[in-house]
Amino acid sequence: MSMNNVGRPTRLVPGTGSVVETFTGNRALMLEEPLLFERGGLDRSGVDLPPVPVTASRLGGLDRSEAIGLPGLSEPETVRHYTRLSRQNYAIDLGIFPLGSCTMKHNPRLNEKMARLPGFADIHPMQPQATVQGALELIDVLAHWLKTLTGMPEVAMSPKAGAHGELCGMLAIRAALDARGDDRRVVLVPESAHGTNPATAAFCGFIVENIPANARGRVDLDALLARLGPDVAAVMITNPNTCGLFEPDLKTICDAVHAAGGFVYCDGANFNAIVGRVRPGDLGIDAMHINLHKTFSTPHGGGGPGSGPVVFSAELAPFAPLPFVRKGKAGFELVEEDIAGEAHAQSFGRMVAFHGQMGMFVRALSYMMSHGADGLRQVAEDAVLNANYILASLKDVYSAPYADTGPCMHEALFSDDFLDGTGLTTLDLAKALIDEGFHPMTVYFPLVVHGAMLVEPTETESKASLDQLIGAMRHVATQMLADPDAWRTAPHFAPRHRLDETAAARKPVLGWKDPVGEAA
Repeated sequence: MSMNNVGRPTRLVPGTGSVVETFTGNRALMLEEPLLFERGGLDRSGVDLPPVPVTASRLGGLDRSEAIGLPGLSEPETVRHYTRLSRQNYAIDLGIFPLGSCTMKHNPRLNEKMARLPGFADIHPMQPQATVQGALELIDVLAHWLKTLTGMPEVAMSPKAGAHGELCGMLAIRAALDARGDDRRVVLVPESAHGTNPATAAFCGFIVENIPANARGRVDLDALLARLGPDVAAVMITNPNTCGLFEPDLKTICDAVHAAGGFVYCDGANFNAIVGRVRPGDLGIDAMHINLHKTFSTPHGGGGPGSGPVVFSAELAPFAPLPFVRKGKAGFELVEEDIAGEAHAQSFGRMVAFHGQMGMFVRALSYMMSHGADGLRQVAEDAVLNANYILASLKDVYSAPYADTGPCMHEALFSDDFLDGTGLTTLDLAKALIDEGFHPMTVYFPLVVHGAMLVEPTETESKASLDQLIGAMRHVATQMLADPDAWRTAPHFAPRHRLDETAAARKPVLGWKDPVGEAA
């Protein structure tokens, strides 16, 4: 079996021994699925409609002069198309999703049930506040627990994603510096921080400088201390970092940055490893975003909008964005610009038009209340236990650059050094895992490790689930070492085989064009 130039499989025609043809691509009950435009014609309709009576146009000359250009499909054809596509996708409801630094944990159905309650699902952000008191109280309660878990006195609930939260935190830092007339322009970002950190700092107008990692995968403390000065506005640090390691010098770093007049922003994407056990505020953090879709189990990506609340220290609290919820004499209210007054005159402004993602707030609070304080602490403990089980089970086969520095936190980091001499890389191994039925781990990140493979199991995976992944990863690694040539074209059993990823990135085909029209 081989592959044609669009990734569809080909095979020898039986009985000829030489002629190669593209076959249907159907495998068992998994049918090859064409595009909607390939399935339905532009010259037909999938439904029967009565003739439209001729009436005077009310479109003011904006009437369509040409056909809309959509394929005609019946309802069964349309439903089957999208259902077949969904079967070719991978999801957390199908199996473990080992993407490192993503915390792809199970989304409890209880949370979904709560979010669908009419009092939360059917409200509108422009309703009179007196009619949504329950929703405002829920936001306030969730904010209280986020502040309690982090040891921080203030929180902005409106940011809608992790990177949006980073922007919120850095805008507050810039506002605080402007308020004291301090024109600091440099932000220090360790190599082991998330990639969005330098992008956010640059977007806010800061100059970004990297701080190297030491041999143990942590921030090089001496290098950071040596760089501090009157031009340093902030340090953006991820803890636990993207090597899956806790930063033991974080308190020392925060104290030194504060003494030099700067602020410390912590990327809270990996908070799942320490929730209930470590309060970032106690370490000296000034601002930190919290990914509700990671630590608090709200859906990722296409499963729903994100939410990235930001907690603030007392020094940054006056600069937090509007609006926020507070309890007044008449009940809960949103503090907007018109009533903020002098008490919140230093706020840097707004992040969003309204006040955040209500559905995500409901899901996150449902998760918190169903776990309780002891349950959230166990979340962190089990997440760390699972990651260390994977590290211990694979380090004799895979290269594990920091395995000798002590236990990891929420994720295990490997490299492709063990494949040296085979001509195979991390990408080949990731593609091979698809044939084993698993979504690959995060690859080539963090950048401080060559050919990095970052595996985060989360606490919601059982030992049986972990053993299944470990068995597949061991099998792939040992077979690659034994017969490298057999793995250069993986995956072999997926709906699409190995594509030219460079061409796909540089020359993407983003829309369908009628081949007949193109030929004409």
